[in-house]
Amino acid sequence: MTLPMHLSAAPAWSTADPYAEALRTGRGPLYLCCPDGRLLPLDVERWCAPPDPADRTVLAACGSHVLDVGCGPGRMVTALATRGRTVLGIDVNADAVRRTHADGGSALVRSVFDRVPREGHWRTALLMDGNIGIGGDPGALLTRLRHLLRPGGMLIVETTAGPPDRDERLLVRLHDGSRAHGPHFPWAVLGRDALERHASAAGWTMSASWTRAGRAFTSLHTPGAPR
Repeated sequence: MTLPMHLSAAPAWSTADPYAEALRTGRGPLYLCCPDGRLLPLDVERWCAPPDPADRTVLAACGSHVLDVGCGPGRMVTALATRGRTVLGIDVNADAVRRTHADGGSALVRSVFDRVPREGHWRTALLMDGNIGIGGDPGALLTRLRHLLRPGGMLIVETTAGPPDRDERLLVRLHDGSRAHGPHFPWAVLGRDALERHASAAGWTMSASWTRAGRAFTSLHTPGAPR
């Protein structure tokens, strides 16, 4: 599958020092800075910690052969491997992938829009921590993921826990709490209802949604063989 270069290129923040430093140290503060001045917090401490109770609801729902898209420092990858799942993380940031490897997980420095191992054969994919925002085009991302999964495969998406109809396209920059860094890059923020609209247009079926500890999740399935 051939994609436009603007979709296959790594996001502008993939080599930005504040993000890499936060991953190396395991702490923030780190934000996405919106054009209107809003700061959207990035929960680096949680990403770098073992899975919490909300994460564990996702771990329990995963089938075998899991692809974690935007795996970050790899907490879900390593936890799934410990549970005996075949799991691969992909992330455009080399520091994130190195940290995943250091914790015993399998991960590649790779954009989801580039070629991915086992395309069309993954049973489960994850978009945790707001990664439905990758690329700023949820429709394109959901279409790409549908082609990565086998028929009847499942995608678990973490949406914003705010208004369910929230559907924002943003140009954001990284912010370390003192100032913004690097160029703007596209991002998206979706609530549950907005995700369902985009997913339906991209050929997905919504199967479940749940909240835990102030976080919101939705599972989607591709058409095809029994789940």
